[in-house]
Amino acid sequence: MRPGPRRSLTHAEILDAAFELLESKGFDAVSVRGVAGALGLTPTAMYTYYPNKGALLAGMVEQVLGRLDTRRADAAAAPVAETAREAARPRIGELAEGLRAILVERPGAVGLLLAAPLDGPNARRFDEALLAAFSGAGLGDLESGRAAHAVRVHVLGAVAFDAAETGRKAATTAPDEEVAAAPSATLWDDAEAFPLGDRARELGDDAAARFAWGIERLLDGLLGPTGAQAGD
Repeated sequence: MRPGPRRSLTHAEILDAAFELLESKGFDAVSVRGVAGALGLTPTAMYTYYPNKGALLAGMVEQVLGRLDTRRADAAAAPVAETAREAARPRIGELAEGLRAILVERPGAVGLLLAAPLDGPNARRFDEALLAAFSGAGLGDLESGRAAHAVRVHVLGAVAFDAAETGRKAATTAPDEEVAAAPSATLWDDAEAFPLGDRARELGDDAAARFAWGIERLLDGLLGPTGAQAGD
């Protein structure tokens, strides 16, 4: 019996397999050959869809950012703002929170946004929305670009640190793994005290609340008089 025709794959199926590799084996495992193996394809067959790793990573970035809603909120439903900067503030916060929410579900994608060029339509659309918000607040082109960069850095950094913290906690509480003694008992002989750090850790700050606080303080500077004049 002759085998039937090979089923064609969609880009979504390929990218889903790539993300499974990313989350289970890490960034280095994501390649055209690796995804082909996960799908039972030959690398040659995969090249029809993505000719190289760069194209694959760019497709993954676009899939992530395609979930962002970059449309403007209904102006009639928004509270009346006294100034253009006050009007821009919730818009920027909305975009930052939206990107964070997506990356929290797929924290491995932070590495993608750092490794792949953000030149696809979805990436450009998000960037354009941020730039438009800062421009509408009265910032010049240079200042708007710097401000948008600062917001992206805050989002990516917050998600990466929170994911790392979650991973460390999971590793130290895993029942089937041998848990090493605390570093203070093995690597460091002195008994130096760090009371401020100890108190901060005991607070158990909520990641979402910490992120929102950080965005608000960041916007205090970016949209304040000093921040608006930073590029002058």
